Amino acid sequence: MARTTAIGIQSFEKIRSGNCFYIDKTSFIQDWWESKDEVTLITRPRRFGKTLTMSMIEQFFSVAYADRGDLFEGLSIWQSAKYRKLQGTWPVISLSFARIKESTYISAHDKLCEIIRNLYNHFSFLKDSDRLTDTDRTYFDRILDTHVRDSDITSSLYQLSDYLCRYYGKKVIILLDEYDTPMQEAYVHGFWNELVEFIRSLFNSAFKANPYLERGLMTGITRISKESIFSDLNHLKVVTTTSNEYSTAFGFTEAEVFAALDEYGLGEKKENVKYWYDGFTFGQSSDIYNPWSILNFLDTGRLDTYWANSSTNQLVSKLLQEGNRKLKISFERLLTGKSIKSSIDEQIIYGQLDGSEEAVWSLLLASGYLTVASWQRAEESIYGEDPLYELVITNFEVRQMFYRMVRRWFSPFKDDYGDFIQALLAGDLKAMNHYLNRVCLQCFSYFDTGAGPVGNEPERFYHGFILGLLAELCNQYTVTSNRESGFGRYDVVIEPFDQAKNAFILEFKVKDDEENSLEDTVQTALAQIEKRQYAADLLARGFTLQQIKKYGFAFEGKRAKIGTEYKPQ
Repeated sequence: MARTTAIGIQSFEKIRSGNCFYIDKTSFIQDWWESKDEVTLITRPRRFGKTLTMSMIEQFFSVAYADRGDLFEGLSIWQSAKYRKLQGTWPVISLSFARIKESTYISAHDKLCEIIRNLYNHFSFLKDSDRLTDTDRTYFDRILDTHVRDSDITSSLYQLSDYLCRYYGKKVIILLDEYDTPMQEAYVHGFWNELVEFIRSLFNSAFKANPYLERGLMTGITRISKESIFSDLNHLKVVTTTSNEYSTAFGFTEAEVFAALDEYGLGEKKENVKYWYDGFTFGQSSDIYNPWSILNFLDTGRLDTYWANSSTNQLVSKLLQEGNRKLKISFERLLTGKSIKSSIDEQIIYGQLDGSEEAVWSLLLASGYLTVASWQRAEESIYGEDPLYELVITNFEVRQMFYRMVRRWFSPFKDDYGDFIQALLAGDLKAMNHYLNRVCLQCFSYFDTGAGPVGNEPERFYHGFILGLLAELCNQYTVTSNRESGFGRYDVVIEPFDQAKNAFILEFKVKDDEENSLEDTVQTALAQIEKRQYAADLLARGFTLQQIKKYGFAFEGKRAKIGTEYKPQ
């Protein structure tokens, strides 16, 4: 009989005690311990078992679980006599920043202080120990005060390590889960600099200047730049999605997934599950699946966007929506199933996300939305340049999430936008002009995030506009932009899957000072379509001239005009 697929349980003890579905990842315990790295940071996308792994580590090493070897019986770590003796023998400090999702510095600061207070309450038995002095007890009480000083909080993990070391006669293990959650919120909500200073001081005292520390383990989604919170931690061992260490410790391998499908009588669904959920690559290990989607599929037997919908994706949406023309063109390529090439900096510098395409792709790779299809080895790169990574959208589930994200961008003017698309496909020029002008009034400023008016930087708008077309037409048409055809690069081509239907060429132009009217600008756009033979590729693929509809789009401020009749001079 198949085991229960308990959704959302992040306690190792609960899963093991309840005989819930679990894939044995306890070999990570031995791999990590024998690495002898003093402080390790492991980054993985959300919902990849980081919290469950931290729970497993705590319950294996912590003296609080000294009598719970039963949790590990039958698992790989329990085969080693050496590790059976290690279980339950170390003082462990375990905390998580997962709850710090605040929109202001004050509330984030207060939530962090609350987490530290709860930690001290958990170890309140230390106050009664003769190993602590009166001064220690006074400090303990200050931490528990709701008006605790910042200097006390930033030293709190250091001091607690000292107290536990004295009490147990052994150095401590510190486990910090989701260390970067408050930092991402700080970036989104604009209090990054304030929080960085506070967190840096806390980390320095806990993980660098701490003689009572035996081992430290941190997990998160991103590796934040050393110039911010890790500036003093030059001994940090960092394991990212491109590292080979622990490559199968987080997430499920294909063999593990297929075995689970057989256990639940879903073996015939293997290829569908692979198409939807496979695609993550960690180091040299490919065919990694996200556990959240697999667990939900085992539970329901239904394919859906479980992992992609388990977060608001707020930061990702902001970066892609407000990105420049080049970034949007690359995003269009990704949405159509193609790859992009970029260098990657795994030290995420949040201050660069607004202006660096490389920084955005690096973040999306770390977050699991993109995966590495291939990479250029360092010795193969041109002298002085970083190696290039070939990146693709991870799988069908993530692509569906991106389509839904784009649709949400257009939801404030959904009706007019949908009506415009219907008029375009029907060849109703009058309706196209009517609805496009309504859309322009509503959404030009939505995609034009530059300082000037849209007329000075139309690319931001029309590439956002193209993304909307991609999302709405993806089931029946291929939408491409900025591609070579004939003797130039067209703006947009809409090609139907069904070759009996019409194809469309769209060229965008902004009225310049030499043109008397928007109609003149329309003619300039149509002339470019003809002179540069943008229809060449469509004709080569078997479309007739009658099937290829050509539209010139002219813009001036928030006014627009579309024309289709070219009038050669």
